[in-house]
This record gives sequence, C-alpha cells and structure tokens, in this order.
Amino acid sequence: MTEAERIIGTPDTPEDSGERASAPAPRTGRGRRIAVLFAVAAFAYALDLGSKLLVVAKLEHHAPIQLAGDLLELHAIRNPGAAFGFGAAFTIIFTVIAVAVIVVIVRLSRKLYSFPWAVALGLLLGGALGNLTDRIFRAPGVFQGEVVDFIAPRGFAVFNLADSAIVCGGILIVLLSFRGLDPDGTVHKD
Repeated sequence: MTEAERIIGTPDTPEDSGERASAPAPRTGRGRRIAVLFAVAAFAYALDLGSKLLVVAKLEHHAPIQLAGDLLELHAIRNPGAAFGFGAAFTIIFTVIAVAVIVVIVRLSRKLYSFPWAVALGLLLGGALGNLTDRIFRAPGVFQGEVVDFIAPRGFAVFNLADSAIVCGGILIVLLSFRGLDPDGTVHKD
C-alpha cells in the first residue's frame, strides 16, 4: 500500500472504485433560480405597492378615470374579502392563507431548479406579499385590513396588480404542470 492509499484510503466496494465517477453530476444553478424567484417577487411586490400608494394618494375619493373608452376605468375601492369581493367576513382567514402560501413558496424554493417555476412562484409570492401588506397595514386594523383594488374592466370585478400577479403565476403553474415540468427541473410523462 502506498502512502497516498494509506492516507486517502482504498475503494472497498465497486461503487467506490469507478461507478461513482459515472454518476450524474449534481445539478447547478439553483442559486440563480432562487434569485430569479425573489427578483420576480420583489418586482411584482414593488409594482403593486407603488400602484396602491399612487391610487390612494391620487384616486381615492375622486371620480374614476376612464381608459380605452368605457372598456376600462381606474376606480379605487377597498376590498375586505378575497378576489372579486367574496368573503368579506373572512378577512383574517385570507390573511392566514396568504401567510401559508408565502411559507410554502419559500420552503419549495429549496428544491427549485426550474427557471419557469421560479418565475411562476415569484409572481405568486409577490402578489401574496402585496395583498398581505394591505391586510396587515391598512384600516380597519392589523390582519383585518382592506385591500386596495383599482383596475375595473367593464363587466368584470375590480382588482389590483397583486391579483394580476397571482393569477398569472397560477396560470403559468397550470401550464407547467400540463407540460410535465416539476419545480426540481425534472420532466415527467403521465
């Protein structure tokens, strides 16, 4: 036995002797995918927060602004419920759901190797944080705050940019699932 073999050791099993070298290399790029997730979330959150600050300062308690004829208007309202004004009596439950979604996304990010999933989860995270910020910091009180909605297409419910991010993220997740792409980057065929 040479000095190097004595210090390093010799392979004891076939797996150690050479088969280990043929094993697939560990995946790289997870850190970049996590950075994409949090960058998309920060961008969506910043757009939502900035738009709501502007709406509250310039549009609340004023007449709606018509855009594209009568197809779209900016109309500030406060929404105590979920999307489309449903469940106004359950504001605290929606707050808990938003917190749970954020926790699940952060935990899932540890296994994230897919760029499209990073974008989708980033949109969900940014949207959830945007509406959660309203629930925590807006009247009538902590965890009961009303969400600022202001985008009002004709014949549709009033919503905000956080809602848009959540819906876009959800649609992207459905499309990725139909294509068989998992958050860890693997593709499965069902």
